[in-house]
Amino acid sequence: MFEDSSRFVGWLRSVAPYIHAHRGKTFVVAIAGELIAAGGLNALVHDVALLTAMGVRIVLVHGFRPQIEAQLREKGVGSRYAHGMRVTDAIALDAAQEAAGQLRFEIEATFSQGLPNTPMAGATLRVVSGNFITARPVGVIDGLDFQHTGLVRKVDAPTIQRALEYGAVVLMSPFGFSPTGEAFNLSMEDVASSVAAALKAHKLILVTEVPGVVDDAGELLQELTVAQAESMLARLPDAQQPTDTAFYLRHAVRAVRAGVGRAHMIPFSLDGSLLLELFTHDGVGSMIADEHLEHLREAGSDDVGGILHLIEPLETEGVLVKRSRTEIERDIASYTVLEHDGVIFGCAALYPYPEQKTGEMAALTVAPSAQGQGDGERILKRIEQQARALKLQSIFVLTTRTMHWFIKRGFVPVERDWLPEARRLRYDDQRRSHVLVKRLG
Repeated sequence: MFEDSSRFVGWLRSVAPYIHAHRGKTFVVAIAGELIAAGGLNALVHDVALLTAMGVRIVLVHGFRPQIEAQLREKGVGSRYAHGMRVTDAIALDAAQEAAGQLRFEIEATFSQGLPNTPMAGATLRVVSGNFITARPVGVIDGLDFQHTGLVRKVDAPTIQRALEYGAVVLMSPFGFSPTGEAFNLSMEDVASSVAAALKAHKLILVTEVPGVVDDAGELLQELTVAQAESMLARLPDAQQPTDTAFYLRHAVRAVRAGVGRAHMIPFSLDGSLLLELFTHDGVGSMIADEHLEHLREAGSDDVGGILHLIEPLETEGVLVKRSRTEIERDIASYTVLEHDGVIFGCAALYPYPEQKTGEMAALTVAPSAQGQGDGERILKRIEQQARALKLQSIFVLTTRTMHWFIKRGFVPVERDWLPEARRLRYDDQRRSHVLVKRLG
């Protein structure tokens, strides 16, 4: 029981930085109609409810391709697609309206649950829908009239923002209306990316039937810059089906280019994929951003809280010497941090002793969720570069439990008398730390 409790506490602490980072942010979450058809709506709504409880503002855009197909089959009519879009004649428009009405009813009912002993217990969520989208017709392409198929012309962002500020979940169907009152069938991806761009959302999350973006070897690409994504799109064939990876990727790139912070493509087939993508270091799908999300940099005053959160568990275990907030604020210029998508998951400090031409590397820490990926070595190399720039000839560490990690990376044990006098006077006899030194070539 104690072990399970410790594991739970450790897990909750590990996700806390993500909770802080996401609070108050606006996420546009687009769910493919296939997710609903596969019975995944309940779980998805539970996860969205949890996000709203954490202070995330949610716009939910639903798709309805399989639901329209089912309506058309009942009418004995087939579907027509071209250029990745449905050709919406009068019969298809009627089927789309029926499907959208049924889905909105089902989604709103699911958000209204509140049974005890379920994730919705105690949740009071209001769902707001409306005519937030002004649309225009696709028109005629290559001689084919798309009739009632449309594209987003304008998004009523101020009204959506007011609903979000009120605390509601904004639910949007892939429909838009012209100033003359004509209805147009839109794609979920077009609506979601347009709304995310209009709101300057922090994230656009496409929960779809595709696992994400994969390379030529079939390996999932967890992170792409916009430039990399555009290069990949240039090599891929045109998306003829709205279920093609390129179709989703094109809209993800469009959103990020329009000012959306991040675009994610995640699979609905994995239970909890929305939470896993948002609250784990690597996520479970593909993320597209304007630039690489992970970088090593000098710490600033805004990083004090993140550093404290990172090192506190190791201080509690006795692995690191306890440092107060005041000490970290005082020494913040000495710290280097490694961050990913705004969350600090690695750090170290360098305290130089110029007269002895050496420096102490202290508080080297990598979050448990990110260990085993070489990030500790990256931070170490950065500290070594800083030491060389200061004309230091060596760096040293004091450690009680990670001696072998440092030895593997070129450090050698020395007696504590080797330490600079100022550091030797502060040596803690109770901790009995090992002293290790690395010469810098």
